[in-house]
Amino acid sequence: MDRWRRARATASPPDVADTPDVDVLGALLIRVGRGDDDAFARLYDEVSSRVYGVILRVVRDSSQAEEVAQEVFVEIWRTATRFDAARGTASGWVLTLAHRRAVDRVRAAQAATDREKRASVPEATAYDVVVDEVAGRLEQQQVRRCLRNLTDVQREAITLAYYGGQTYREVAVTLDLALPTVKTRMRDGLIRLRDCLGVGR
Repeated sequence: MDRWRRARATASPPDVADTPDVDVLGALLIRVGRGDDDAFARLYDEVSSRVYGVILRVVRDSSQAEEVAQEVFVEIWRTATRFDAARGTASGWVLTLAHRRAVDRVRAAQAATDREKRASVPEATAYDVVVDEVAGRLEQQQVRRCLRNLTDVQREAITLAYYGGQTYREVAVTLDLALPTVKTRMRDGLIRLRDCLGVGR
């Protein structure tokens, strides 16, 4: 994965409070791209409800919406360095990821339904559709497999945040842990997820 330009990489991380002239979410995304877990926590708190709402409007199923939302935030953690403020707002970038993931989920489900309807009719296999669906299912399976490799606390914290839609503070209360401990466990868990998924920094 390409990193930010050398000038950004060598500059000190921007303090959102000190940069009122830039998009707050954009500043957070830049910091997330540098591996700042506190910035990721703030970004999650800012956009999680909107991300879930966008996805739910497309997939129209709360369970699937929760799964897709988790995938979106994993993707944000993995690809935040791709955000370019010159090409649009951070909010637009995040919600576009969410919408794209939701559409992919609906298309995969529709493809499966269409295949079942055609099961009794001999015809050439639609290889492109099959490949798309298999790739999507493999990615979901890989995320679930990687989650199983985390510690119990890491897995519970990440599951509560992404499946349950809880903020970091709510996760801390649910698990009866100190907030810094929850942030550390989630940061370490996300790093382990990133490594398990085979994404380079």
